[in-house]
Amino acid sequence: MAELIVERHAGAIALLRLNRPEARNALNMALRRQLAEAFANATSDPAVKAIVVTGNGEAFAAGADLAEMADAGTIDILLRETHLLWRTIAQCPKPVIAAVNGYALGGGCELAMHADIIVAGKSAQFGQPEVRVGIMPGAGGTQRLVRAVGKFKAMKILLTGKPVLAAEAEAMGLVSELADDDQVLPTALKLADDIARLPPLAVREIKEAVLAGMDATLETALALERKSFQLLFSSQDQKEGMKAFLEKRKPVFEGK
Repeated sequence: MAELIVERHAGAIALLRLNRPEARNALNMALRRQLAEAFANATSDPAVKAIVVTGNGEAFAAGADLAEMADAGTIDILLRETHLLWRTIAQCPKPVIAAVNGYALGGGCELAMHADIIVAGKSAQFGQPEVRVGIMPGAGGTQRLVRAVGKFKAMKILLTGKPVLAAEAEAMGLVSELADDDQVLPTALKLADDIARLPPLAVREIKEAVLAGMDATLETALALERKSFQLLFSSQDQKEGMKAFLEKRKPVFEGK
């Protein structure tokens, strides 16, 4: 049985389903490699305009597969070079939506935080429980979480290892949108479809400006935004979008 199921939805959306139900979609090395490969393929495929990552009703991903890590030593962990696999996801230039049901813990929470938008079911839970097994987050949990929710909320989650429910996660800024549990994936796919219909170059530049600007000074980030804004005036989609607006018709974007 495939540990990652890759589907195409509505032509332009890559749907990636984590498929280790017997382990609550725990991220073993095989699944990590398959995720990285799927993201690389989606990045290089011009037909893909958005990516949705999801699990199943019980779990988005309940963390790393501890069975693969319990007896590992420092050199074992170093040589796995998992940061290179995560980098493929983090550097994906296309919009990524995480559709989260059930548990998003440890590496699962970190995977969700690699997305640009998180849609969560009302019974979903988010957390970084690594401290409870003697380690700490190792795929961006300490860094992305504090950027998402601030130091004090992040510290409580990281230092106690206790999960937070979806409603609290939304209130603190970790979740973009709440949905009924059975509507999580449809909601995420609708968002992805809406984005996929927009001009791809503008979508790409927005994502790049947001992510690159987060860690820059305001002056540098504003310069990046300004240059990206100016660049888009060389695109056919800008001409089409503004012309269609003035002519009161729907635009046809081609990503050019």
